Amino acid sequence: MKLNAYLIKATIVGALGGLLFGFDTAVIAGTTHSLSIVYNLTAGALGLTVSIALWGTVVGSMTSGIIGQRLGGRDALRIMAALYVISALGCAFAWNWPSLVVFRFIGGLGIGGSSVLGPVYIAELAPAKWRGRLVGLFQINVVIGILLAYFSNYCVARLQLGVTEWRWQLGIAAAPAILFLIMLFGIPRSPRWLVTQNRVDEARTVLQLTGSPAPEAELSEIVDSIHLERSQKAERLFSWKYRLPIFLAITIGAFNQLSGINAILYYLNDIFRYAGFNSISANLQAVVIGAMNLIATIVGMTLIDKLGRKTLLLIGSVGLVACLSGVAGVFYTNQHQQYLLWLLVAYIAFFAISQGAVIWVYISEVFPNRVRNKGQSLGSSSHWIMNALISGTFPVLARYSRASPFVFFAAMMVVQFFVVLFFYPETKGTSLEEMQHRLGIE
Repeated sequence: MKLNAYLIKATIVGALGGLLFGFDTAVIAGTTHSLSIVYNLTAGALGLTVSIALWGTVVGSMTSGIIGQRLGGRDALRIMAALYVISALGCAFAWNWPSLVVFRFIGGLGIGGSSVLGPVYIAELAPAKWRGRLVGLFQINVVIGILLAYFSNYCVARLQLGVTEWRWQLGIAAAPAILFLIMLFGIPRSPRWLVTQNRVDEARTVLQLTGSPAPEAELSEIVDSIHLERSQKAERLFSWKYRLPIFLAITIGAFNQLSGINAILYYLNDIFRYAGFNSISANLQAVVIGAMNLIATIVGMTLIDKLGRKTLLLIGSVGLVACLSGVAGVFYTNQHQQYLLWLLVAYIAFFAISQGAVIWVYISEVFPNRVRNKGQSLGSSSHWIMNALISGTFPVLARYSRASPFVFFAAMMVVQFFVVLFFYPETKGTSLEEMQHRLGIE
C-alpha cells in the first residue's frame, strides 16, 4: 500500500501537536533568568514557575483519554490547540506572577493532552504497514519543537528587546498553535472512533479516503477489536500477576527523568550562565544541543530494533554517568568550562539513543492487550510526575551547590544500569504473545 496525500496530511497535522509539545516545554529555558529578575523569584518560586506546566501535563495526560473517547481524537486535539493559544498569549500578556503561573498550567494541560491524543489519532488512522513510522513522526516533531524553541529564544535575544524579551519568547508559540488549530479543521475523524459511535458508513468513507486497500476487511477488524476491548474493559491493572510489568513501567518512566533530561532542557540557559556564559552565548549553545537531540533521536530509532531495548538502555546508562560526572566536575572545580557544551552534547546523544528512543516502545510491549492502555497511562504518569518534581527542585539544589544536581543524576544512572541489567527483559524480536508468556502474565 502506498501513502496517499490525504493520509499524509492528516498525519502531519496530528504530529504538529508534538512540535507544539516540544516547543512549549523547552521555550521556558530562555526566560528563567529574566523572570527571576522581573518577579524577584526565589529558587523555589522559579522551580514552581517551570514545574507548574508539568503538573498541568500530568492532569492533561490523565484526563485527555476521557475527552478523546467522547469527542474523538480530532475534536479533542482542537481543544488542546485552543489551550496552547490561550497559554501562549496569556504568558505574553501576564500582568503578574500568579497570572503567568496560571497560564503556564493551562499550557501544560495542552501538552499532556496532545502527548496522549496525537499518537493515538495517528495510530488509529494509519495502516498497519506504516503505523510505526507514522506514529514515530510525533516523537520526531517533539524533538524538532525543542530545537525550534531554542532557536526562537536565540533569535529573540538577538533583537535586544530588553524587559519585554521574555514575553516575546513565550508568546511567539501562539503562531504555530493558531496554525495547528486551523489545520485541525481539514482532517477527518478516526475511523475507529466513528465505529465506537456506530457511525460505520462514515468510518468506511475515511478508510477509503486514506487509501485502505481493503476497507471492508479493515472495517470488520476494527468492529471486532472494539467488541473485544469492551469485553475486557473490567480487567484490573493493579493485580499481583502484573507486578513485573507495573515495576518496569514505573521504573522506566521514573529513570527517564532521574537522568535529569528535562531539568537540563528547561534550565539549559541557566546552566551555561552558571558557568559564566552570557545570554546570547547560552542561547546559541542551546541550539547546538537541540540539534544533537534531533540527530541522536533519529539514530536511536534506527538502532532500537537492531541492538535491542535493553542493550541501548545499558549503553546509555554508562554514557550518561560519564557525561553527568564530567558536568559535576566542571561546577565542583570551577575549571574547564570550555568542555561544558561538549559534555552536554554527548549527554543528549546518549540519552536520545537510549531512554529517548526506548521508553514508550518498551512500556507498550510489556503489557498484554487487555491492560495495555492502562499500563501506558501508568508509565506516562510516572514519567510526568517525576518530571514535575525534579524540575521544581532543580533550582533549589543548584542554589545550594551547582554540582549537586548532576551528582544526583549520575548516581541515579548507576542505579538504572543495575536495575536494567538484572530485572529488565529484552523485548527485541519477541512477539507480544511470547512476551506475555516470558513475564508469566498470560
